[in-house]
Amino acid sequence: MKAAALLLAGSLALAACASNGSGNAASGSSASGGDLKIGLAYDTGGRGDKSFNDSAYAGAEAAIKANKGTLQELSPNSDASNRADLLTQLADGGYNPVVAVGFAYGDVIGEVAKQYPNTTFAIIDSTGVGVADNVTGLQFAANQGSFLGGVAAALKSETGHIGFVGGVETPLIQSFQAGYVAGAKAVKSDITVDVQYISPAGDFTGFSDPAKGKIVAQGMYDAGADIVYAAAGGSGIGVFQAAAASSKRAIGVDSDQYQTVGDPALQPVIMTSVLKRVDNAVQAFIGDFVGGNVKGGADIVNDLSTDGVGLATSGGQIDDIQDQINSYKQQIIDGKITVPTTP
Repeated sequence: MKAAALLLAGSLALAACASNGSGNAASGSSASGGDLKIGLAYDTGGRGDKSFNDSAYAGAEAAIKANKGTLQELSPNSDASNRADLLTQLADGGYNPVVAVGFAYGDVIGEVAKQYPNTTFAIIDSTGVGVADNVTGLQFAANQGSFLGGVAAALKSETGHIGFVGGVETPLIQSFQAGYVAGAKAVKSDITVDVQYISPAGDFTGFSDPAKGKIVAQGMYDAGADIVYAAAGGSGIGVFQAAAASSKRAIGVDSDQYQTVGDPALQPVIMTSVLKRVDNAVQAFIGDFVGGNVKGGADIVNDLSTDGVGLATSGGQIDDIQDQINSYKQQIIDGKITVPTTP
């Protein structure tokens, strides 16, 4: 089985990456600082998306600063068909732990992990339960954070008309949509919420196509929406560009995109961002690995009660509604509001 996996990776890639496959720490065991070798397999778009992937990188970098060690980063090919190959390359190269960034790895991580039982794996936005004994799921209650985004949008909208742009129509992104719509309607039951996805399920280009993101968002602004939430990875830049062109506002996702957008001209349109603290989750997981405290075959859920999700306040545009936002947050934590996970 291992030989088959190595063939999948390709001889050139293996020659570059497979130095010494021995010496991997066992799942849950500790690794001394100098021996720590972290493998990071990115989602579509790779590092530089100013969103999901960059947040994972920030967490890995913070873990290296705290524990010393090295980091190897790999990104999928254009059609993301080589996800299993990336995990195989990292594990065979002696990287441990290996972190798969994104739910799309859920279809392949179990098979790879079983071939490398002495390597510890984590997967973001998917489960480790029933997958393999050396896989931990790092999950986020994105619906809860998105609920607060919907609350903010409804409180700030001047037209009673807002929008949601999803990258790819999958259950995960639909949970963002569900929370956002529920939060907006909790504030204003008759608010209009336009919803559109850039690409259908199975086509992950929707996370890395700013041009299409701009077209979709522009249609919403032209139709009367004055705030659009972009749960679309790298395509969110296009939503921000449409907001700027229309003198409207947008909501970012995953990272504090007011801080990471990289274009001062776009900062003013980013009203807030729905934070998914991938950085904190990755750093904590690696810290647990170093300390010998990783539990494979299980999930770690980050939600409002742990500040694993929330809203960014950079730019000060939601400062005046913090009391209302905090009230809804507490009601969710207390169980008085149950946030839906499906539209």
